Amino acid sequence: MDGKQFRFRVRSIIALLGAILFAFVWVLYDLQYVHGAEYLEQSQRRIARTETVEAARGEILDRYGRVLVTNQESYNVRLDTSFMGGEENEILLKLLSISREEGVAWADTLPVSETAPFVFTLDSAASGAVSNLQRLAADRDWSGLLPDEEEVDSIRETAQAGLGSVRPSAQAFMEVLRDDYEVDPALSDAEARALIGVRYELTLRDREITYTAYVFAQDVQMPFIVKVTEAGLAGVNIDTTSTRVYNTTYAAHLLGLVTSIYPEEVDYYAELGYSMDARVGRGGVEQAFESYLHGTPGRRSIETDDQGKVVSGDENWAVDSATGEVLAPDPGDNVVLTLDIKLQEAVERALAEGIEGLTSQDTQGGAAVVVDMTGGVLASASYPTYDPTTYTQNYNTLNADPLRPLFNRATQGAYPPGSTFKMVTGLAGLEEGLITPETEILDTGRYRAYPDYQPMCWLYRESRGTHGLENVTEAIRDSCNVFFYDVGRRLGEETLAEYAARFGLGEPTGIEIAESTGRMDCEETTLSLGLPWYDGITLQIAIGQGNSLFTPLQLANYAATLANGGTHYAAHLLKEVKSSDYSQVAYQYEPQVLNELDLDPENLAAVTEGMLLVTTEGSARGYFANLDIPVAAKTGSAQVSSATQSNNLFVCFAPYDDPEIAVAIVVERGGSGSLLAGIAVEILEYYFSSGGGMETVTPENTLLR
Repeated sequence: MDGKQFRFRVRSIIALLGAILFAFVWVLYDLQYVHGAEYLEQSQRRIARTETVEAARGEILDRYGRVLVTNQESYNVRLDTSFMGGEENEILLKLLSISREEGVAWADTLPVSETAPFVFTLDSAASGAVSNLQRLAADRDWSGLLPDEEEVDSIRETAQAGLGSVRPSAQAFMEVLRDDYEVDPALSDAEARALIGVRYELTLRDREITYTAYVFAQDVQMPFIVKVTEAGLAGVNIDTTSTRVYNTTYAAHLLGLVTSIYPEEVDYYAELGYSMDARVGRGGVEQAFESYLHGTPGRRSIETDDQGKVVSGDENWAVDSATGEVLAPDPGDNVVLTLDIKLQEAVERALAEGIEGLTSQDTQGGAAVVVDMTGGVLASASYPTYDPTTYTQNYNTLNADPLRPLFNRATQGAYPPGSTFKMVTGLAGLEEGLITPETEILDTGRYRAYPDYQPMCWLYRESRGTHGLENVTEAIRDSCNVFFYDVGRRLGEETLAEYAARFGLGEPTGIEIAESTGRMDCEETTLSLGLPWYDGITLQIAIGQGNSLFTPLQLANYAATLANGGTHYAAHLLKEVKSSDYSQVAYQYEPQVLNELDLDPENLAAVTEGMLLVTTEGSARGYFANLDIPVAAKTGSAQVSSATQSNNLFVCFAPYDDPEIAVAIVVERGGSGSLLAGIAVEILEYYFSSGGGMETVTPENTLLR
């Protein structure tokens, strides 16, 4: 290689290195001088973090695939004071002003009136709101400004008893809060109260009085979102979330609702892997099947600016460092119920119209339950009821209603069974060999086995008449008290209690939602109530009076047990669980036998034939005259007070010769049980005319819509 060529190559290398060096210097210049301020601002403003993303809850469907509860995407307003830079009051006042303009309601649980003169609203506030205030007051040494716990209890008890509201002054307390939160003295009382309410909610979370995130407002609409965004309010975030949507106004007591985790539940749900701001099922099916519906939350990596606004990371799912698994949320499974929502509508309508049509002025409410022969609940109505779609807005009104529309009478109301219990007494006498189907007992009007206690048959009390000689079938048809007094006395209270338990009366039914177990009267029960026991009480137990209390669900399941030959099944609402995409059956409910009564078919027939005669010859025959389906039934009434009407009850199953469903109806202080036969006929007519007995089978891998 000659020197000329060598020099050329050296110059070329130098030129290349120079170009690279120039490019490097230019990049540094561009980064530090041309765009330095911009990049510095970005580096300062972007904050990386990870957050929990809750999984969509599974849907709830009826037995035919009708979607009862689903999800809807909505927007919530969440506040984060760490981005407000000490300007909390100014930012929150702007947010409150926009909220008023757009008619957006915000969360405020401070139990103080919204307008001056300020008073504590401890009598109407939720118990959780009161306990939160008490805990924060102790933490911040406000206790001397508040009523003590005994005064709060007295205020609430007075209000619940309907004796008027006691609302002590909160003026001094509000003045302290004005100072603590540095509220501008120029603000009006109403503006100051609104601001203090929001600051109070934030304080609860700062002090970990409540572990739930503060969602300022839920399900806000686009005009509100636009105004908040244009205002550029630091620390005010609009989050996309999933909310529950009810596709029916019926079955409110069964479906339940979804709420935030309560403070006392934090540890329990934390052990299950829930985040503190997760929402969980509360009551009804939502709570009973929470493990299926909830799903598994995910984790997302996001970046926020210095105002808390998300600038990237919509679907940047975090990755488990140990397993490499992408932590995207896994939706909950879908729960299919035994419920037939169309039948539920018919039952609620029939119950409401029937109760409202009664002449009794004492009626307070009632319930009706329909079950199939294996304990599946087809319908369960409680009256009065409420609309689940407006529950949150109407909660205070519903909670204050003396008729207790939030109370589920079908599973939690417990009532004396009256004459609907007589089938237990009759079957116990037959099975124990004390009587046969042909045994006749003379109705003498008064039962004179005891010299000092001689109760009357209802017919003798009303008209001084008697039923004469009757066997068990006729006695059930005529509801002859004297017949069952005699059988009950000979059986004794312990044997009666044993047979009642075998039918599930006074025992847990197995239903997945909250229920009362009621109680079966006996000597032990009576004494535990502080009442004296004497042998004559057994006579009242035998006809369903005394201290026995059973739920409408127990009575319906009892009727189903009679209908299916003596197999006592657990009551249930769950039919099956489908995967989140409906492609697989995750769980299939199998009927659970709680007890086999092993009844003699001849004895059972003697009793159920008496029930059939109730609808063909007895007190309910007029109601069933035009119904083509043979029905076995029993009416009942139970006196609860000498000053009011009796509770009335009705149980039945149909068709008599090939049973499909059993029904129980209870009305508080409604009068005679036969009056409920009309409600039962409406329910039966709907079920059998709508083809309710022919269930549509949904094949595998078919969407239920």
